[in-house]
Amino acid sequence: MANIAIPIIDLSPFFNENDENGKKKVKDIISQACSEYGFFQIVNHGVPLDLLSQAMDLSKTYFKFSDEEKLKCSPESGAPLPAGYNKQPEISPDKNEYLLMFPPDSGFNLLPNNPPEFKEVLEEMFSYFCKVGQLIESIVNDCLGLPENFLKEYNHDRSWDFMVAMHYFPAIETENNGITEHEDGNCITFVVQDEAGGLEVRKNGQWIPIIPEEGKIVVNMSDVIQVLTNNKFKSATHRVVRPKGRSRHSFVFFYNLQGDKWVEPLPQFTKEIGEPARYRGFLYKDYQALRMRNKTHPPSRPEDVIHITHYAISTS
Repeated sequence: MANIAIPIIDLSPFFNENDENGKKKVKDIISQACSEYGFFQIVNHGVPLDLLSQAMDLSKTYFKFSDEEKLKCSPESGAPLPAGYNKQPEISPDKNEYLLMFPPDSGFNLLPNNPPEFKEVLEEMFSYFCKVGQLIESIVNDCLGLPENFLKEYNHDRSWDFMVAMHYFPAIETENNGITEHEDGNCITFVVQDEAGGLEVRKNGQWIPIIPEEGKIVVNMSDVIQVLTNNKFKSATHRVVRPKGRSRHSFVFFYNLQGDKWVEPLPQFTKEIGEPARYRGFLYKDYQALRMRNKTHPPSRPEDVIHITHYAISTS
Protein backbone atom coordinates (compact mmCIF):
# COMPACT_ATOMS: atom_id res chain seq x y z
CA MET A 1 0.00 0.00 0.00
CA ALA A 2 2.94 2.35 0.59
CA ASN A 3 3.45 2.67 -3.15
CA ILE A 4 -0.16 3.61 -3.86
CA ALA A 5 -0.86 7.32 -3.61
CA ILE A 6 -3.60 9.70 -4.65
CA PRO A 7 -2.15 12.46 -6.85
CA ILE A 8 -2.04 15.99 -5.46
CA ILE A 9 -2.48 18.46 -8.31
CA ASP A 10 -1.41 22.11 -8.24
CA LEU A 11 -3.96 24.13 -10.22
CA SER A 12 -1.96 27.36 -10.16
CA PRO A 13 -1.11 27.10 -13.91
CA PHE A 14 -4.80 27.71 -14.64
CA PHE A 15 -4.59 31.05 -12.87
CA ASN A 16 -1.63 32.01 -15.10
CA GLU A 17 -2.60 32.41 -18.74
CA ASN A 18 0.96 31.92 -19.96
CA ASP A 19 1.79 28.63 -18.22
CA GLU A 20 0.77 26.27 -21.03
CA ASN A 21 3.37 23.67 -20.06
CA GLY A 22 2.05 23.58 -16.51
CA LYS A 23 -1.52 23.19 -17.77
CA LYS A 24 -0.50 20.27 -19.97
CA LYS A 25 1.14 18.48 -17.05
CA VAL A 26 -1.99 18.92 -14.94
CA LYS A 27 -4.21 17.55 -17.72
CA ASP A 28 -1.94 14.53 -18.15
CA ILE A 29 -2.13 13.68 -14.44
CA ILE A 30 -5.89 14.19 -14.27
CA SER A 31 -6.43 12.10 -17.40
CA GLN A 32 -4.49 9.20 -15.93
CA ALA A 33 -6.21 9.42 -12.54
CA CYS A 34 -9.69 9.58 -14.08
CA SER A 35 -8.97 6.73 -16.48
CA GLU A 36 -7.86 4.46 -13.62
CA TYR A 37 -10.10 5.25 -10.65
CA GLY A 38 -11.51 8.79 -10.84
CA PHE A 39 -9.92 10.38 -7.77
CA PHE A 40 -7.37 13.13 -7.10
CA GLN A 41 -6.68 16.07 -4.78
CA ILE A 42 -6.16 19.73 -5.67
CA VAL A 43 -4.24 22.64 -4.15
CA ASN A 44 -3.99 26.28 -5.24
CA HIS A 45 -7.59 25.94 -6.38
CA GLY A 46 -8.78 29.46 -5.73
CA VAL A 47 -10.79 28.79 -2.55
CA PRO A 48 -9.29 30.93 0.26
CA LEU A 49 -7.70 28.72 2.91
CA ASP A 50 -8.92 30.95 5.75
CA LEU A 51 -12.47 30.54 4.44
CA LEU A 52 -12.15 26.73 4.47
CA SER A 53 -10.80 26.85 8.02
CA GLN A 54 -13.48 29.25 9.23
CA ALA A 55 -16.24 27.19 7.64
CA MET A 56 -15.00 24.00 9.32
CA ASP A 57 -14.77 25.70 12.74
CA LEU A 58 -18.28 27.15 12.43
CA SER A 59 -19.66 23.80 11.30
CA LYS A 60 -18.22 22.10 14.37
CA THR A 61 -19.77 24.78 16.56
CA TYR A 62 -23.15 24.40 14.88
CA PHE A 63 -23.31 20.62 15.27
CA LYS A 64 -22.56 20.95 19.00
CA PHE A 65 -25.82 22.83 19.47
CA SER A 66 -28.89 21.14 20.91
CA ASP A 67 -31.30 19.38 18.58
CA GLU A 68 -33.82 22.10 19.35
CA GLU A 69 -31.46 24.77 18.03
CA LYS A 70 -30.41 22.76 14.98
CA LEU A 71 -34.01 21.94 14.10
CA LYS A 72 -34.69 25.62 13.60
CA CYS A 73 -33.20 24.79 10.20
CA SER A 74 -35.48 21.83 9.58
CA PRO A 75 -36.04 20.83 5.96
CA GLU A 76 -37.79 23.21 3.59
CA SER A 77 -40.58 21.76 1.48
CA GLY A 78 -40.45 21.96 -2.29
CA ALA A 79 -36.70 21.56 -2.70
CA PRO A 80 -35.33 18.73 -4.89
CA LEU A 81 -33.73 17.35 -1.72
CA PRO A 82 -34.57 18.17 1.93
CA ALA A 83 -32.58 21.38 2.39
CA GLY A 84 -31.71 22.40 5.94
CA TYR A 85 -30.81 20.27 8.95
CA ASN A 86 -31.30 16.52 8.69
CA LYS A 87 -30.37 13.31 10.37
CA GLN A 88 -30.27 10.00 8.51
CA PRO A 89 -32.43 7.58 10.49
CA GLU A 90 -32.95 5.50 7.35
CA ILE A 91 -29.25 4.60 7.58
CA SER A 92 -28.65 4.79 11.32
CA PRO A 93 -29.69 7.53 13.74
CA ASP A 94 -26.35 7.43 15.56
CA LYS A 95 -24.10 7.71 12.50
CA ASN A 96 -24.42 11.17 11.02
CA GLU A 97 -26.29 14.42 10.67
CA TYR A 98 -25.99 17.10 8.04
CA LEU A 99 -26.91 20.59 6.86
CA LEU A 100 -27.79 20.78 3.17
CA MET A 101 -27.91 23.95 1.06
CA PHE A 102 -28.68 24.86 -2.54
CA PRO A 103 -27.48 27.99 -4.40
CA PRO A 104 -28.02 31.05 -2.17
CA ASP A 105 -30.57 32.52 -4.61
CA SER A 106 -32.55 29.28 -5.04
CA GLY A 107 -35.19 30.10 -2.44
CA PHE A 108 -34.94 26.59 -0.95
CA ASN A 109 -32.45 27.26 1.82
CA LEU A 110 -33.11 27.56 5.52
CA LEU A 111 -29.66 28.30 6.90
CA PRO A 112 -28.71 28.84 10.54
CA ASN A 113 -28.47 32.26 12.14
CA ASN A 114 -26.35 30.77 14.88
CA PRO A 115 -23.33 30.93 14.85
CA PRO A 116 -24.05 34.45 13.54
CA GLU A 117 -21.57 34.39 10.63
CA PHE A 118 -22.20 30.78 9.54
CA LYS A 119 -24.87 31.59 6.94
CA GLU A 120 -22.66 34.15 5.17
CA VAL A 121 -19.66 31.81 5.21
CA LEU A 122 -21.72 28.94 3.76
CA GLU A 123 -22.94 31.14 0.92
CA GLU A 124 -19.39 32.31 0.17
CA MET A 125 -18.15 28.71 0.23
CA PHE A 126 -20.87 27.71 -2.20
CA SER A 127 -19.86 30.44 -4.64
CA TYR A 128 -16.19 29.42 -4.57
CA PHE A 129 -16.93 25.72 -5.01
CA CYS A 130 -19.14 26.48 -7.99
CA LYS A 131 -16.17 28.22 -9.62
CA VAL A 132 -13.87 25.29 -8.82
CA GLY A 133 -16.42 22.95 -10.35
CA GLN A 134 -16.49 24.98 -13.55
CA LEU A 135 -12.69 24.96 -13.70
CA ILE A 136 -12.39 21.18 -13.19
CA GLU A 137 -15.19 20.59 -15.70
CA SER A 138 -13.29 22.68 -18.26
CA ILE A 139 -10.08 20.74 -17.61
CA VAL A 140 -11.91 17.41 -17.91
CA ASN A 141 -13.45 18.65 -21.18
CA ASP A 142 -9.94 19.23 -22.57
CA CYS A 143 -8.62 15.93 -21.17
CA LEU A 144 -11.34 14.10 -23.10
CA GLY A 145 -10.64 15.96 -26.34
CA LEU A 146 -14.20 17.28 -26.51
CA PRO A 147 -15.06 20.45 -28.45
CA GLU A 148 -14.33 23.64 -26.53
CA ASN A 149 -16.96 24.37 -23.85
CA PHE A 150 -18.88 21.17 -24.71
CA LEU A 151 -19.44 20.12 -21.10
CA LYS A 152 -20.08 23.71 -20.03
CA GLU A 153 -22.87 24.04 -22.56
CA TYR A 154 -24.27 20.59 -21.77
CA ASN A 155 -24.22 21.28 -18.01
CA HIS A 156 -25.00 25.00 -17.98
CA ASP A 157 -27.61 25.13 -15.17
CA ARG A 158 -25.92 25.68 -11.81
CA SER A 159 -29.18 25.80 -9.87
CA TRP A 160 -28.99 22.03 -9.27
CA ASP A 161 -25.67 22.11 -7.43
CA PHE A 162 -25.77 21.55 -3.68
CA MET A 163 -23.42 21.48 -0.69
CA VAL A 164 -23.56 19.49 2.53
CA ALA A 165 -21.90 20.13 5.90
CA MET A 166 -21.55 16.67 7.48
CA HIS A 167 -21.05 15.54 11.06
CA TYR A 168 -20.27 11.85 11.65
CA PHE A 169 -20.63 10.62 15.21
CA PRO A 170 -17.78 8.58 16.72
CA ALA A 171 -17.77 4.93 15.74
CA ILE A 172 -18.97 2.31 18.17
CA GLU A 173 -17.15 -0.94 18.78
CA THR A 174 -19.41 -3.16 16.68
CA GLU A 175 -18.98 -1.22 13.41
CA ASN A 176 -17.38 1.93 12.14
CA ASN A 177 -18.67 2.67 8.64
CA GLY A 178 -20.00 6.18 8.20
CA ILE A 179 -21.01 5.58 4.59
CA THR A 180 -20.50 2.23 2.91
CA GLU A 181 -18.71 1.94 -0.42
CA HIS A 182 -20.47 3.68 -3.29
CA GLU A 183 -20.09 5.93 -6.32
CA ASP A 184 -21.69 9.37 -6.54
CA GLY A 185 -24.52 9.87 -9.02
CA ASN A 186 -23.77 13.45 -10.08
CA CYS A 187 -21.01 14.89 -12.33
CA ILE A 188 -18.10 15.85 -10.05
CA THR A 189 -17.84 15.84 -6.25
CA PHE A 190 -15.55 17.95 -4.04
CA VAL A 191 -14.74 17.07 -0.42
CA VAL A 192 -12.99 18.90 2.42
CA GLN A 193 -12.52 16.82 5.56
CA ASP A 194 -11.22 17.75 8.99
CA GLU A 195 -8.23 16.24 10.77
CA ALA A 196 -10.22 13.12 11.72
CA GLY A 197 -10.01 11.90 8.11
CA GLY A 198 -11.95 8.75 7.30
CA LEU A 199 -12.43 9.13 3.53
CA GLU A 200 -11.05 6.19 1.54
CA VAL A 201 -10.91 5.45 -2.19
CA ARG A 202 -10.60 2.05 -3.81
CA LYS A 203 -7.69 1.74 -6.20
CA ASN A 204 -6.36 -1.52 -7.65
CA GLY A 205 -8.56 -3.46 -5.24
CA GLN A 206 -7.20 -1.69 -2.15
CA TRP A 207 -8.76 0.93 0.11
CA ILE A 208 -6.50 3.98 0.24
CA PRO A 209 -7.04 6.46 3.11
CA ILE A 210 -7.14 10.10 2.04
CA ILE A 211 -4.98 11.82 4.64
CA PRO A 212 -6.45 15.27 5.38
CA GLU A 213 -4.14 18.25 4.96
CA GLU A 214 -4.95 21.93 5.22
CA GLY A 215 -5.96 23.47 1.91
CA LYS A 216 -6.43 20.24 -0.03
CA ILE A 217 -9.73 19.51 -1.75
CA VAL A 218 -10.57 15.96 -2.80
CA VAL A 219 -12.11 15.58 -6.26
CA ASN A 220 -13.91 12.53 -7.58
CA MET A 221 -15.54 11.87 -10.91
CA SER A 222 -19.09 10.61 -10.66
CA ASP A 223 -21.58 8.50 -12.60
CA VAL A 224 -22.63 11.09 -15.19
CA ILE A 225 -19.04 11.51 -16.39
CA GLN A 226 -18.56 7.74 -16.52
CA VAL A 227 -21.66 7.30 -18.70
CA LEU A 228 -20.91 10.24 -21.02
CA THR A 229 -17.40 8.88 -21.63
CA ASN A 230 -18.60 5.27 -22.01
CA ASN A 231 -16.33 4.18 -19.13
CA LYS A 232 -13.25 6.08 -20.38
CA PHE A 233 -13.30 8.11 -17.16
CA LYS A 234 -14.27 6.21 -14.02
CA SER A 235 -16.77 7.08 -11.32
CA ALA A 236 -14.73 6.82 -8.12
CA THR A 237 -15.59 4.09 -5.61
CA HIS A 238 -15.18 5.44 -2.10
CA ARG A 239 -16.39 5.13 1.48
CA VAL A 240 -16.20 6.86 4.86
CA VAL A 241 -14.81 5.03 7.88
CA ARG A 242 -15.70 6.74 11.13
CA PRO A 243 -12.87 7.00 13.68
CA LYS A 244 -13.44 5.59 17.16
CA GLY A 245 -13.72 8.05 20.01
CA ARG A 246 -14.00 11.23 17.94
CA SER A 247 -16.36 12.99 15.59
CA ARG A 248 -15.65 13.62 11.92
CA HIS A 249 -16.63 16.78 10.02
CA SER A 250 -16.58 17.48 6.31
CA PHE A 251 -18.01 19.59 3.52
CA VAL A 252 -19.17 17.96 0.29
CA PHE A 253 -20.02 19.96 -2.82
CA PHE A 254 -21.97 18.18 -5.56
CA TYR A 255 -21.42 19.72 -9.00
CA ASN A 256 -24.65 18.46 -10.40
CA LEU A 257 -26.78 18.18 -13.55
CA GLN A 258 -30.20 19.57 -14.40
CA GLY A 259 -32.85 16.91 -13.82
CA ASP A 260 -34.36 16.91 -17.32
CA LYS A 261 -31.01 16.32 -19.01
CA TRP A 262 -30.68 13.20 -21.12
CA VAL A 263 -27.59 11.15 -20.21
CA GLU A 264 -26.05 8.60 -22.58
CA PRO A 265 -22.60 7.74 -23.94
CA LEU A 266 -21.36 10.45 -26.30
CA PRO A 267 -20.70 9.52 -29.94
CA GLN A 268 -17.05 10.57 -29.49
CA PHE A 269 -16.62 7.49 -27.29
CA THR A 270 -18.92 5.10 -29.15
CA LYS A 271 -19.77 5.12 -32.85
CA GLU A 272 -17.04 7.58 -33.85
CA ILE A 273 -14.39 5.16 -32.60
CA GLY A 274 -16.26 1.93 -33.28
CA GLU A 275 -17.08 1.14 -29.65
CA PRO A 276 -20.48 -0.17 -28.51
CA ALA A 277 -22.42 1.95 -26.03
CA ARG A 278 -22.12 0.45 -22.57
CA TYR A 279 -25.19 2.24 -21.16
CA ARG A 280 -28.69 2.94 -22.37
CA GLY A 281 -29.79 6.55 -22.14
CA PHE A 282 -31.87 7.94 -19.26
CA LEU A 283 -33.22 11.14 -17.79
CA TYR A 284 -30.97 12.27 -14.96
CA LYS A 285 -33.90 12.90 -12.60
CA ASP A 286 -35.08 9.30 -13.07
CA TYR A 287 -31.72 7.96 -11.95
CA GLN A 288 -31.68 10.31 -8.96
CA ALA A 289 -35.17 9.13 -7.97
CA LEU A 290 -33.92 5.53 -7.96
CA ARG A 291 -30.91 6.47 -5.83
CA MET A 292 -33.11 8.37 -3.39
CA ARG A 293 -35.32 5.30 -3.06
CA ASN A 294 -32.21 3.35 -2.04
CA LYS A 295 -32.15 5.58 1.06
CA THR A 296 -35.83 5.98 1.83
CA HIS A 297 -36.72 2.34 1.16
CA PRO A 298 -33.47 0.36 1.54
CA PRO A 299 -33.61 -2.99 -0.28
CA SER A 300 -33.42 -6.07 1.91
CA ARG A 301 -30.59 -7.45 -0.22
CA PRO A 302 -27.42 -5.41 -0.96
CA GLU A 303 -27.43 -6.64 -4.56
CA ASP A 304 -30.77 -4.88 -5.11
CA VAL A 305 -29.36 -1.42 -4.40
CA ILE A 306 -29.51 0.68 -7.58
CA HIS A 307 -26.18 1.75 -9.08
CA ILE A 308 -25.33 3.13 -12.51
CA THR A 309 -25.08 -0.51 -13.60
CA HIS A 310 -28.90 -0.38 -13.66
CA TYR A 311 -28.51 1.23 -17.11
CA ALA A 312 -25.60 -0.92 -18.26
CA ILE A 313 -25.93 -2.77 -21.56
CA SER A 314 -24.76 -6.37 -21.42
CA THR A 315 -21.79 -7.06 -23.68
CA SER A 316 -22.22 -10.86 -23.57
